[in-house]
Amino acid sequence: MKQLISNLALLVVCLVLALPSLAAAEKDLPDIIEAEAIAIAKEAFIYGYPIVENYKTMYQYAVDKDNPNYKAPFNHIYNMAGVATPKDTTIVTPNSDTPYSLLWADLRAEPLVLGVPEIEKNRYYALQFVDLYTYNFAYVGTAATGNGEGRFLLTGPNWKGEKPEGIKEVIRSDTDFAFVIYRTQLFDPADIENVKKIQSEYTLEPLSKFLGEEPPLAPARLDFPPYSPEEAESLGFFNYLNFLLQFCPTVPEDKEARAKLARIGIVPGERFNTENLSPDMKKVLEAGIAEGMKAIDEKAASEKSSANLFGTREFTKNNYLNRAVGAKLGIYGNSKEEAFYFTWPNDSKGNPFNGADNRYTLTFEKGELPPVHAFWSVTMYNGKTQLLIENPIDRYLINSPMLPDLKINDDGSLTIYIQKDSPEKDKESNWLPAPDGPIYMVLRCYWPEEAILDGEWKLPPVVRVE
Repeated sequence: MKQLISNLALLVVCLVLALPSLAAAEKDLPDIIEAEAIAIAKEAFIYGYPIVENYKTMYQYAVDKDNPNYKAPFNHIYNMAGVATPKDTTIVTPNSDTPYSLLWADLRAEPLVLGVPEIEKNRYYALQFVDLYTYNFAYVGTAATGNGEGRFLLTGPNWKGEKPEGIKEVIRSDTDFAFVIYRTQLFDPADIENVKKIQSEYTLEPLSKFLGEEPPLAPARLDFPPYSPEEAESLGFFNYLNFLLQFCPTVPEDKEARAKLARIGIVPGERFNTENLSPDMKKVLEAGIAEGMKAIDEKAASEKSSANLFGTREFTKNNYLNRAVGAKLGIYGNSKEEAFYFTWPNDSKGNPFNGADNRYTLTFEKGELPPVHAFWSVTMYNGKTQLLIENPIDRYLINSPMLPDLKINDDGSLTIYIQKDSPEKDKESNWLPAPDGPIYMVLRCYWPEEAILDGEWKLPPVVRVE
């Protein structure tokens, strides 16, 4: 009986001690707590921004069948018969060099066997494997594995099996869902039927079917939250993040970050209930989101290449801000060994690009074209949306396969004319149409040579025509 009384007394003391903190929750947060909450919310937004941006693509491509951008259900390859155009608006800065094939993989039940055909030696192709974090965790293709035929096993984080016979390589994702982006080089418009044939020979089957075994039980049906840009830019962002993190088992490198995020309610699989937040806490979390986006925008404005923005977790060294900036500037960018991206933040005099009243030139001197094993391209985008632009000749880029049709200067250099209206007739072959407003351009170097990777090759300036 004495022990029971003692325990009850201890409980009463604990409740009394807790009352001040419970009361404080109803009042304004102390400065130290408020500042800490803002800092954690900022970190959570930066950490989760690429994950939620990735979900936008997943939801539109593989979940919402009524969405105009819907492609195919999970575990089905969708082949795009042509290259990207201004009508493609889900992914910013799409390339228009390589017709895409797309696969959203649900790996919860079992692995998938991906097959690729033998492809002629002079044609570049690549399968880019992207997890929910947007890390590029593997590649198959010309630069990574060669152009020979092969089968590759894509597994989720919880698969413990051995590599089956007939499988060239096991590719393991850290997340239950993964996005596989196939790129198949198109040499010119007349080449499209050859590309379609290759695309039709990309194969996919569950591991159980490949082994001739009974399939496992289907995974639980998921209630995917509808994606809304407004929700993703508000406190609803944290609800998306909680939903997605349940498919991202914590890896050792993220343990500290995930523990910190849990302090403001970022818990995998749990609903982030904004209705239960006090007005003060809502303001604090919203301030953290605003600071997170500001940090992403500021770093994005100063980036001149993608060298450190895309790659494996090991390569990026868990730099969450770089990962977020990559998603902001051009989600699903390649790792630098696969494709190196350059951008021009301003013209040669440091002024912002604007095609409304200006004309520009980009000149590669003789012998100074981008050094690549595969090919290069300069692509034009709307500077506000970072999407391809409508133009009178339906030309969105100039690339190295076009060199035989481009006009070379008398000194051996190559000049590209960047303007909204056509230049003189004899320059039209080298015309890259620009928007009637802000300009954003990307130079892509597929399978770059060492001179690009080590910085020996320098990006030429874009000059405004006086």
